Amino acid sequence: MNFDDFPVSALMEITTRPPVVFVRGEGSWLWDHADKRYLDFVQGWAVNCMGHSPEAITSALIEQSRKLITPSPAFFNEPSMRLAQRIVEHSCLQRVFFTNSGAEANEGAIKLARKWGALNKNGAYEIITFDDSFHGRTLATMSASGKPQFQALFEPKVKGFPKAKLNDLASVERLISDQTVGVMLEPILGESGVVLATDKFMQDLRALTQQRGLLLIADEIQTGVGRTGKLWGYEHSAVEPDIMTLGKGLGGGVPLAALVAKENVSCFVPGDQGGTFNGNPLMAAVGCAVMDAVLAPGFLEEVQARGDYLVKGLSALSGKYELGEVRGRGLLIAMELKRDIASKVVELALDNGLLLNPPRPDLLRFMPALNVSTEEIDTMLEILDDNLSRAIGS
Repeated sequence: MNFDDFPVSALMEITTRPPVVFVRGEGSWLWDHADKRYLDFVQGWAVNCMGHSPEAITSALIEQSRKLITPSPAFFNEPSMRLAQRIVEHSCLQRVFFTNSGAEANEGAIKLARKWGALNKNGAYEIITFDDSFHGRTLATMSASGKPQFQALFEPKVKGFPKAKLNDLASVERLISDQTVGVMLEPILGESGVVLATDKFMQDLRALTQQRGLLLIADEIQTGVGRTGKLWGYEHSAVEPDIMTLGKGLGGGVPLAALVAKENVSCFVPGDQGGTFNGNPLMAAVGCAVMDAVLAPGFLEEVQARGDYLVKGLSALSGKYELGEVRGRGLLIAMELKRDIASKVVELALDNGLLLNPPRPDLLRFMPALNVSTEEIDTMLEILDDNLSRAIGS
């Protein structure tokens, strides 16, 4: 089947897509409608943590679909309780509410924080967020985000999200008022170029929020579930958030996310929060399979080892072509190009069977499967080397 034979015009245009239709995937590889193979270092923006169509996930889907798909969130189901218990046992938090997307989880975190503020801080509702942050595409989460491209969209925004500067504690302090209920941040700003909140900043921010009686909300949509080499991104700085949100890797490719909170913050009562498909057993069974894989002995150590290997290879290319910083944690890595050639590199890579992500014109982001092999990393580096040479020389 040729690309022109597909009913492309039936889809609403929300992004620019290349003339490629993917039809199957396995591990780190995808095949398109013409049976061309691609090495995937995007993995749905860090979603497919176990790669494409892994046996553990397909088996969980098949087995659970034969038992029960959804009984309504008005009733208990076993897989959702099992997954919630895994998250609680391996985190510093005690209560879980499942959602279908990271944006929905963050929306829930905002609502939970505002409810907590209404009960405990005389109606305080403002949540300090950060410049260049990204928390989702609902109206409230776009308002909470500090992404410059969102500023003029869908006005008027939801009020209550003053913006501080990451790694600048004084900028946070200046924004605190009697209307402040909490601070929300990503341990690593992914969309703005894999910018890390330093461990000291995280520790100082936790101390400040505790001193001022504010909630600390960790948006771990991208950094959670092993992406950084630890199960949760907050573990690197040894702080404990009051609320954490999960998504992307939690479902390993299916729509699954979660709002997780400490017991003393979990103030929703029946009727405050809900959702038709939230916590359905089909998705929860997949989440259990993902958590089992990530928690297996030695898995997270391998993620860190692969991340170190990737950084070493990218650093060599950066030195070869006089590029910029290579940074990140685990298998969430960025490389600065020092010139606006990211789109050109990505275009050349696509032609050569490699999928890469350019979150900024001068930067590439790498989010392979957490079980990517060193051989696949070597293949990626070889293709990237050629693409950089051609893009810089053009």
